[in-house]
Amino acid sequence: MEHLAVIILAAGLGKRMRSQQAKVLHRLAGKPLLAHVLHATQRLHPDRIVVVVGHQADEVQRLCGGGGIVFAHQPQQRGTGDAVRAARSVLHDFRGDVLIVCGDTPLLTTATLARFIQSHRQQRATLSVLTAYLDDPSHYGRVIRAADGQIQKIVEAHDASPAERAVREINTGIYCVQAEFLFAALERLQPLNAQGEYYLTDIVAQAVAARLPTQALRLAEAQEIGGINTREELARMEKIRQAQLRSRWMAAGVTLQDPDTVYIDEEVTIGPDTIIGPNTQLKGNTTIGARCRIDGSAYIENCRIGNDVHLRFAVVLTDSELGDHTTIGPFAHLRDGVVLAPRAEIGNFVEVKHSSIGEHTKAKHLAYLGDAEIGRDTNIGAGTITCNYDGFRKHKTKIGDRVQVGSDTTLVAPVTIHDDVYIATATTVRHDVPAGALVFNARTEEIREGWTAAKRAKEAAKKA
Repeated sequence: MEHLAVIILAAGLGKRMRSQQAKVLHRLAGKPLLAHVLHATQRLHPDRIVVVVGHQADEVQRLCGGGGIVFAHQPQQRGTGDAVRAARSVLHDFRGDVLIVCGDTPLLTTATLARFIQSHRQQRATLSVLTAYLDDPSHYGRVIRAADGQIQKIVEAHDASPAERAVREINTGIYCVQAEFLFAALERLQPLNAQGEYYLTDIVAQAVAARLPTQALRLAEAQEIGGINTREELARMEKIRQAQLRSRWMAAGVTLQDPDTVYIDEEVTIGPDTIIGPNTQLKGNTTIGARCRIDGSAYIENCRIGNDVHLRFAVVLTDSELGDHTTIGPFAHLRDGVVLAPRAEIGNFVEVKHSSIGEHTKAKHLAYLGDAEIGRDTNIGAGTITCNYDGFRKHKTKIGDRVQVGSDTTLVAPVTIHDDVYIATATTVRHDVPAGALVFNARTEEIREGWTAAKRAKEAAKKA
């Protein structure tokens, strides 16, 4: 049985990001850069995954969580060779192949890595390096080959001659190396370069000098191995990943009416025959069912949305659950643990927070429902407010089934409205209401004829 260990380099600060946050913690498609690389390598089912940490090590380790991942510390940033050497302490007893990848290559796929490892083993190579051709090699190390096409060495851009800088084949930073050779070669590294660092690339020349079997395998799709060093590169990579995600979901039967304006996070799932309008953001751990319709300008984060749901224009939904056939909006806001039963309706300029809404219940206009439990077949009139906060604590409003809440009603929590209650327009409810009752505030309506003319005459007299 062939054994595989993975080393992920995630210790760097990323100075060109101009950020106090470690580079691998910056997000692309809703996930930290390192999380993308972890996902790709975990699906190889390696014997061990070692993440080399340094800057903001605690935060990086929290991101990785458990799952058998172990950590090696690089206290000082002295180059990629030094970073890999830091992993020796946790791989000292390992025998097999070591895959080395960088933590800032979020488009890297499991399929590419699997093919690379397979080629390495088929060729019985001691060392393999993945390369690519770039029109603008820029800061990447150049792959220098002999006349017969065999790799001779890798030269970092800072140390390259003009002729070497003209080479367009670059080192991706992805290696597969036999463990025994790898750690022996790392001990022989010297910081004899313009940066004064221990270059991992120097182990290639060592393998060639020792006449060990080496190979440089070129990747056809160069964008997959792109690293991120600046905010501009992060933005370009985001654009690429968004195009990939949009293509994936359209191929799965989702209609995007204006694809370029739809943003989709990595963890989002969308059912077939759903139609998504322009300027929509789907973020976090969001699941959208089949045959839904999102009219556009929607912001949806960490929501579970059932089948046949209609989200009208300009809704904001966070941390909420919507049952089948629900209708929301336009201009509605659901947040902090809202649960809508099937066929509930939340209309324009209605905000719902931390509440459950029963089946067939409607709040169609201009209402605030906070910390409420509302039964089925209930109607909430326009201008209704649950007064859930007394300045110290939040309190609950409970409304039963088949309740008719008149417009401009104020419900002062804690309060319970039992089934089949009618609440008259412009009522303030401070006490529990029994089932089947009518509740209203007694008011006297007075009409004073001619009052306006008298008032105007009085004001005119003041000015005279």
